[in-house]
Amino acid sequence: MNQAEEIKSKLDIVEVVREYVQLKPVGVNFTARCPFHRERTPSFVVSPERQIWRCFGCGKGGDVFSFVMEIEGLNFIEALRQLAPKAGVQLRSYNPQETSRRNRLLDAADLAAKYYHKVLLETPEAAGARQYLQQRGLKPETIAEWQIGYSRESWDDLFNFLKTRGFSEQEIFLAGLSVKKEQGVGYYNRFRGRIMFPVNDAAGNPVGFSARVSPEREATERMGKYVNSPQTQIYDKSKILFGLDKAKNFIREAETAIVVEGQMDALSSHQAGFKNAVASSGTALSSDQIKLLKRYADNVLFAFDVDAAGQIAAERGIEQALGQEMNIRVIQVPGGKDPDECIRNNPDDFRQAVEAAQSVIDYYFGRTFRGLDLNNIADKKQAAEKLLKVTSFIGSTIERDAWLRRLANALEVNEQVLREVLDKRQRRRPDKTRAVQPKDAAVQPNISHNQMLTESLLALALKFPEHFSYLINNISPEMLTEESQRAFYKKLVVYYNTIESDSNLFNDDSLKSWLGNTIANEEELIGLQGLLDTLLLLADKDFYEMNASDARLEIGKIINQLKRKHLIKKMLAIERELAEAERRQDAGGITESMEAFKVVADEVRRIEE
Repeated sequence: MNQAEEIKSKLDIVEVVREYVQLKPVGVNFTARCPFHRERTPSFVVSPERQIWRCFGCGKGGDVFSFVMEIEGLNFIEALRQLAPKAGVQLRSYNPQETSRRNRLLDAADLAAKYYHKVLLETPEAAGARQYLQQRGLKPETIAEWQIGYSRESWDDLFNFLKTRGFSEQEIFLAGLSVKKEQGVGYYNRFRGRIMFPVNDAAGNPVGFSARVSPEREATERMGKYVNSPQTQIYDKSKILFGLDKAKNFIREAETAIVVEGQMDALSSHQAGFKNAVASSGTALSSDQIKLLKRYADNVLFAFDVDAAGQIAAERGIEQALGQEMNIRVIQVPGGKDPDECIRNNPDDFRQAVEAAQSVIDYYFGRTFRGLDLNNIADKKQAAEKLLKVTSFIGSTIERDAWLRRLANALEVNEQVLREVLDKRQRRRPDKTRAVQPKDAAVQPNISHNQMLTESLLALALKFPEHFSYLINNISPEMLTEESQRAFYKKLVVYYNTIESDSNLFNDDSLKSWLGNTIANEEELIGLQGLLDTLLLLADKDFYEMNASDARLEIGKIINQLKRKHLIKKMLAIERELAEAERRQDAGGITESMEAFKVVADEVRRIEE
């Protein structure tokens, strides 16, 4: 057994996928809305029995490795590296050709985080940083869990340390840990004299840092209180949420995420028991960050700072969440404090604020109407403009209608007038920011109706083999337009004719074994066995509760649809032959084509009756 097989054998695909997607049990499988395209009706299926996944909307599917590769944007070696610790497998070393640059940068960032943490805990230079963290109420176990560190006031200590561990100057630079000298050649440490907060990806790998100036340097520091890692191959701040790696399971359990503004807000929240909290790191949430949250829960609470910058960041994040149809509430932190200060003073105050969080509609209407005279036309226009702007981001039609009705009642204006203003606003906005999303069908360009019909037909045949002889008598391979489906159907017919009873078709292990014994080409075998897995998944998904008599009716309907499509295609070909015969003035050819056309047209009419 190679390393990949060992990892795969020790993992449950359901548990891995559940880290990214909200799965719900349906029959013997689990379903969800696909994380790879926007859809309202769940078409993403995970099979614990077969350890595979498939989206019947966009067509993507595979095993646990392909899922992690797709959702994390990794290659196979990178996915192997990420899944090995979950499986408890110690990966053997890969040579430089097998190890990607991304992995090297991850290793550099991980080693830097450990180095900074050791410096914080063990060196005299970090005494002020340790005192500051203690004053901010952070416990030693919190500092250890979050691997908080300290960067010395040195130009090259980390740089030289990483070089002694085998990293090149270029790798250290590309990991965002060093800066090129403006004059001359060489590099120096990016972070100096700062408290280091590692920023991890959802899998828990350090990918960047948020660095706060140490208290003793605060008055003289010219670069600002916080310095963050630059954009790198491993760190994209628009796709990372501080603390998500530690919060994701708690978010899933609570079915709710709490979004705070800064790292200290997140740290204090976790320490006080609000372990479903993540931080936006002081910026407005991006659409990618909201999509990341939506993998774990549909409910989100915003608890941003009460200053102007905090409120602006909160509202931008709320707009993104509205577009993703999340259920939003807003926490009003008491006393005009930020969550960190509130929790340090009295955790119960913050707990009560969480429990009393306002619905997003109450928050916006209350905030907008505060200080306005709604009998004044100018104030009415101001309120309408503000609230229609927010309404335009709402992805849910039902929620958007609720906002419009409430606004019309509050302003005592005609609801239709507000709808017209909203429509104009949305037409002016660039397509990429509109709340209205494309229909599900728009993301299925590679799956034809014929392919979908054939998939359903073959899935029914596998689930109800007693109807397979009826299928053979009514469908010929040329009626199936997709090559892999046609090849699979031909093999299925041969297999059916070799078995002793219909019931053996239920045994997919027997069918897989038969395919393995009869197909010499490995690529063809893998393709057909993969299609078999897909069809069995589809059978469980769509026909789990169907009985045999209903299945017979459904098979008949699909056969008629496929026959009709095949015959119409035939008619079009005959029409072309007729046109060619007329061009040549071939009387015999014209008569022959017209007679053939009539025969096929009669068959179509019989199907349609």
